[in-house]
Amino acid sequence: MRFFLDTVDVDDARRAREWGLLDGILVRPDAVASAGRDYRRSVADLAQVGDGAVVATVTAAEPKGMYKEARELHKLGKNLVIRVPMSREGLRVVRLLNDEQIATDVGLVFSPMQALLAARAGSAYVSAHVGALDDSSQIGMDVVDAIVRVYDNYGLQTQIVVDGIQSPVHVLDAATMGADVGVLPFAVLDRLFDHPLTSAGLAALRVHAGDGTRRVH
Repeated sequence: MRFFLDTVDVDDARRAREWGLLDGILVRPDAVASAGRDYRRSVADLAQVGDGAVVATVTAAEPKGMYKEARELHKLGKNLVIRVPMSREGLRVVRLLNDEQIATDVGLVFSPMQALLAARAGSAYVSAHVGALDDSSQIGMDVVDAIVRVYDNYGLQTQIVVDGIQSPVHVLDAATMGADVGVLPFAVLDRLFDHPLTSAGLAALRVHAGDGTRRVH
């Protein structure tokens, strides 16, 4: 499973790249606005950090506006993937962008049937937001599991993205189910390194290195 970092912070993206774990970046418009930054500038800056996909979201409501915005965003980097909403209008834009070989990600997907429609439209990615599903009293990972099974039934090539990951448990579930991509905040990615036994072993190694005599079992 590949890791897309959910961030607007260039420094966090660089740290993930140094670990060899930066496969892509998702740039959320609301996160950029909260940081008081310009969205297109943030996308362009993050597109320079690595070679993986940078997912940028269109915010226009109607197809012509989405299409125009998508083409402008795509100029910001060769690795740009355009996120469009799961809607009749959004899937029309997916088809138009496919004709120009611009990769798309369909977001706001909350059911296997919506994911099937996105794949039929030809989207490169489909994103199921497990955090939002959990918050609405559904089990988000059950939806992901159903999407994986539907795609496997028909050999669909659209990549399944688990968005809204909130904990390492979500990462484990996504990897176990065979999702293609997990979208992780930096804090969650950082926690994947940790385990109490690893921490204890590292502490023992430091003690051993300090006195030169104690053995690590």
